[in-house]
This record gives sequence, C-alpha cells and structure tokens, in this order.
Amino acid sequence: MSSRAVTVIVPGFDVADYVSEALDSLRAQTHPDWAAVLVDDASTDETARIFADAAAADSRFRVVRHDSQRGLGAARNTGLALVDTPYIAFLDADDRMRPDALARLTATLDRTGSDFVVGAYVRLRPDAEGPGYTAGDVQPWVAAATDPARERTTLAVHPAASGNIVAWSKVSRSDFWRRHDLRFPEGRYYEDQVLAQRMYTLATTFDAVPDVVVEWRQRRDGGSITQRLAELEVLRDYLDALGEGIALLRAAGADAAVQERGALIRTLDLPPLLRIAETHPDPAYRIALEAFVETLPA
Repeated sequence: MSSRAVTVIVPGFDVADYVSEALDSLRAQTHPDWAAVLVDDASTDETARIFADAAAADSRFRVVRHDSQRGLGAARNTGLALVDTPYIAFLDADDRMRPDALARLTATLDRTGSDFVVGAYVRLRPDAEGPGYTAGDVQPWVAAATDPARERTTLAVHPAASGNIVAWSKVSRSDFWRRHDLRFPEGRYYEDQVLAQRMYTLATTFDAVPDVVVEWRQRRDGGSITQRLAELEVLRDYLDALGEGIALLRAAGADAAVQERGALIRTLDLPPLLRIAETHPDPAYRIALEAFVETLPA
C-alpha cells in the first residue's frame, strides 16, 4: 500500500497545449500526500514527453502509455488498476484542479466515513481576445447538487445530487470501487453518466461540499467531446448515456432522482440540442432527439 492518501488519475490524448496547467495544479495542492497516474492514450503530440518530464522530476507522478488510442473510459480504467491508496480522484488533462481541492475532499471523507464526496466545478472559458481562459461562476445546476454542504447523505434525501455526473468532481474510497467492481464503460463518448448514477445508487452515504474543486475547460480548438454534439454518432451516445442513467435510478427505486434528472435534462441538455436539430442536414438527428424526449419522465 502506498504511503500516499489519494491517487489522481489523469488521462490525456493530444493535450500538449493544456496538460502543463493540469500538472501544475496538482503540484500546487495544499494536500501533499497525493500520487498521480498519468495515462497517455497514444498521443501523437508532445503529451508523452510532458508526462515523462513530470515523472522524471517528481516521484509522485507515474506514466502509463497505451500503444493505440482506446478512449477516455479505457484510459481511466488503466489508471484504476494501478491505484494502491485509500482514495481515488480524477483530473482530465485539459482541466485544472483548485489548490485546496484534495485537502477539502479527503478531509471530508476522513471525518464522515462516506463512500465518496462530490464538489462543485466551474467552466474555464476562452477569453474573447487573446489566448487565455477565464473561470466562470458556479452554475445553478452545479450548486443544486453541492450547496449547502451535506454529510452522510443519500440519494433519497438529496436527489439533486444525481445532476453532478462528472468523474473529476469527486474523491472516492478505493474499497468502494473494489467492492462494487466499478469501471468506466469503454468505447463510448459519454462514460461518466452511467457510472455516476451507479455510484449514487450503491453508496451507503456520500457527502457534498459547495467548494469549487475543478475548472473544466471549454477548449478553444473544439476538442472537448461536449463540443461535438452536432455529430449524429456523438448525439446518439449522449442520449443513450442519459437514458441508461435514468434507467439505473429507476431500477434502484430512486424516484425523486428520476424526476430531478428528467427536469434537469429538459432545462439544460435539450434546448441546445433542439437548436442544432432545427438546422441539422440529417433528419436522423431530429428523429433521434424526438424519440429520446418521448422516454423522459414528465
């Protein structure tokens, strides 16, 4: 067992323009007892070199490389197989972690004994002029899941938590993952949705904190998967993931969470998709979207 408290899994593919900021945000953590598994998903740019340089300079970094690109879910699973610390966290290689994130989240779990803790996050948007990025405010649906702070809660008590589905806003107990054989779906664009709902429905208790823990980058180059929803294949995977997440909640008897997810999807996810459908050249896009809407809870 590692002497470290938490392992941060950092997957990356062709993120050389951003990854140094992600690694710097780990180096800046006020909690010193972390290790990081850097998973290079067969990058073709300088990502591998940046990862290797980080590991050469700091023993807390460990590098693993895929021989061929396998996707974000597989990269995270590769990192999971190497975890030997009590806690697990995630950070995508084009995002940034706030300095107090690991300290705040691990201290909460140390105190409560919950299976995982979820924190708030903000968008890191491109500046209108210049090459920089600026962090925005906590959006209402993020605040609904994390503010006010809650300890040892459940989905029955706090169904709005189900709206926070991203892997990198949480720190979890490693034994929680092992007990339930949790892994990310592979070969998909949206691997967080279903896994997050499994976590919420399986947890004995979880915690929520209003602190912003991650700045989630909206990339200027359009490389983020959330910026590719005009592609029919991406849309179909997205809708499948949303539907499967709701089905998991329904199967677990989490009726209030089903209603929360349905309402959030209608107000947050659907409007931009419907705008795309209005002018999309392929009628299959609109048909897929309309079929999904029919399945949503009222």
